Amino acid sequence: MKKEYIIPIFVPHLGCPNNCTFCNQKRISGQTKMVTAQDVKDTIDFFLKHFRDDYKYVEVAFFGGSFTAIDEKTQVELLEAVQEYIQNKKVNSIRISTRPDCIDKEILKRMKKYHVKTIELGVQSTNNYILKRCKRGHTYEDTKKASKLIRRYGFILGHQMMVGLPESTKQDEINTAKELIRLKPKIVRIYPVLVIKDTELADEYERGDYTPLTVGQAVERCKDIVDLFNRNKINVIRVGLQNTEEITDPGTEKSSVIAGPYHPAFRQLVESSMWYDSIVNKIKKVNAKVKKVKIIANDVNVNNIIGHKKENIEKLKDVYDVEVVIEKSEEIKPGKFKIEIVESYE
Repeated sequence: MKKEYIIPIFVPHLGCPNNCTFCNQKRISGQTKMVTAQDVKDTIDFFLKHFRDDYKYVEVAFFGGSFTAIDEKTQVELLEAVQEYIQNKKVNSIRISTRPDCIDKEILKRMKKYHVKTIELGVQSTNNYILKRCKRGHTYEDTKKASKLIRRYGFILGHQMMVGLPESTKQDEINTAKELIRLKPKIVRIYPVLVIKDTELADEYERGDYTPLTVGQAVERCKDIVDLFNRNKINVIRVGLQNTEEITDPGTEKSSVIAGPYHPAFRQLVESSMWYDSIVNKIKKVNAKVKKVKIIANDVNVNNIIGHKKENIEKLKDVYDVEVVIEKSEEIKPGKFKIEIVESYE
């Protein structure tokens, strides 16, 4: 199996026709200057020098801005800069992210010509009221139309959604996940809303018109959504924004995050909480008062079973008075586990 590598190239706010209330792409990406074709080549060269595996799959990913909303000349210049690497078989494909209202047949023909393989749509919500409330500038109907076109032209379809948008409820977000599942994306990213400096949402927060989710609330919402996508065999490739010098703890000097459910290991919190629920459900089915259990699992899952800073182990002891012993076994498939009752109360 080939080792997959992504070469990220950020095009902050380039081409995006809207200023969403929650967005400041320059701060989120940590990049402020215009990207050029030479920047693209320099970035690719830098990353290729540090990839060690000979047997690998390399994808250049244009993140940040709405790529297909950039003027056509700039799109072509940036895509052209990658072509020599594709021809020399140093890069395998290209990935872009864009808006649902910036997709049409001509755009997709252009993307196909330049070896774009994956197109991710910044959907954020399928509730038109919430989209309008956030000044998103597109509708759910745009998402449906773009998703169908992308799949019809043979691209890998990706969706990005958010939890904790202004006036969005947990049920709104469950509904968004269900509606996206019907559009059949292959990959999904889930982003809890953070309040970023120099955004309209930051002004709303300062006035008291917006209350961000706590880390705990965001974990609870995200784990139900991740479970929905998992059950429908849709790959959740990210949960939470990528940590950078600016997207970090609100208490640090350089952080652009004012408030919201920031955590450096947010995805682990979500996945650990899902494991905790599964373990508790199995323990509850035992017809005895359990005192000590052995959990047998594949090594790849052990950290999430234990939980961030052993949170799951401690919670099982505090809430249910159950001691836990972990045993690693390669015979257990990743994602599965067995429980053995070591000791019960009489």
